[in-house]
Amino acid sequence: MTEFTRRQLLAAGSAAAALGLAGVRPAFSQASVDFAGKTVEWWMPFSEGGGSDVWARFFAPYLSKYLPGNPNVVVRNVPGGGSITGSNEFVARARPDGLAILGTSGSTQFPFLLGDPRVRYDYAKLIPVLVSPTGGVCYLPAKFEVKSPAELGKIKDQDLVYGSQGATSLDLVPMLAFRLLGLKVRHVFGMQGRGDGRLAFERGEATIDYQTSSAYLTNVTPLVEAGTAVPMFSWGILDAQGNVARDPTFPDLPHFVEAYEMMHGKKPSGVEYDAYLAFFGSGFAAQKPCMLPEGTSNDIVATYRKAFADAVADPELQKAKGDVLGDYTQAVGNDIEQLYKVATTIKPEARDWVRNFLDTEYQVKL
Repeated sequence: MTEFTRRQLLAAGSAAAALGLAGVRPAFSQASVDFAGKTVEWWMPFSEGGGSDVWARFFAPYLSKYLPGNPNVVVRNVPGGGSITGSNEFVARARPDGLAILGTSGSTQFPFLLGDPRVRYDYAKLIPVLVSPTGGVCYLPAKFEVKSPAELGKIKDQDLVYGSQGATSLDLVPMLAFRLLGLKVRHVFGMQGRGDGRLAFERGEATIDYQTSSAYLTNVTPLVEAGTAVPMFSWGILDAQGNVARDPTFPDLPHFVEAYEMMHGKKPSGVEYDAYLAFFGSGFAAQKPCMLPEGTSNDIVATYRKAFADAVADPELQKAKGDVLGDYTQAVGNDIEQLYKVATTIKPEARDWVRNFLDTEYQVKL
């Protein structure tokens, strides 16, 4: 575990205690919670049909099944402002009565971490009841004859091209990762999705790329099998204690931190790594959290955490999860507080470094 992560975990414990979230909740407290005849609104600050919307709609019937009284759980889409609008509205309007929950994603968390002045929500005041991770794999063309991260030094002076969706999108994670590794990468903005980046790679226009786990398995594995692409590393995951660990979907691939060590012979450190770890945690390792409003009572929080834990364990959900959840362990129960804190916190100096980096290198002002 890095010293940065240790400090964040200590901060997480202190914050949890201050918010009254830590510790064991008495089992009998849930008996007073009954949502019979009620409707729970799952606020979704995105339009219908996107990945986060699909995630919420997948979980909704299972949440209804396991909440006391089997309330109707409906997804309420409030898109706009890159998901900032709906999140701001939730914080301003949602009552702490258990009838409103908020689901966000890395694209909601990034503006918060970057100190975007439009943001009115504070993740430290929201109460997590579920955290869903995702993953991704970075790969190179086989023509470079780089077989593992230990050989990345062979191309450190080569000009590489990456098809990006934007400097403040989830592609900020690979941007920071490539910089940490010391690779010379030109980020070409304007891609409408990671699929466009992959197609640019296949055409030879991009020479380094990553795809999320499901897209990698579906669309990049055939390239690997054909001998035209070589996987380098996964982003990895954060375990319940906040440690970077191997992606369970790709257990034979080193995660990014291991790849850095293989290339440089030492562990990453410093403000740039602090920044990377914050955005990696928010963008992938804890990409989609579900939260209750500030001020929600302990018994309602305990009820939701148990309901999501029961939902995740449901054999029907396990059978049906497929491409929606992947092979990743869904974070449930009281253990999620540390993971959630690590993934929604950034040191001020790391935030300042990223803001200055984006301004200086890409003329993005926040």
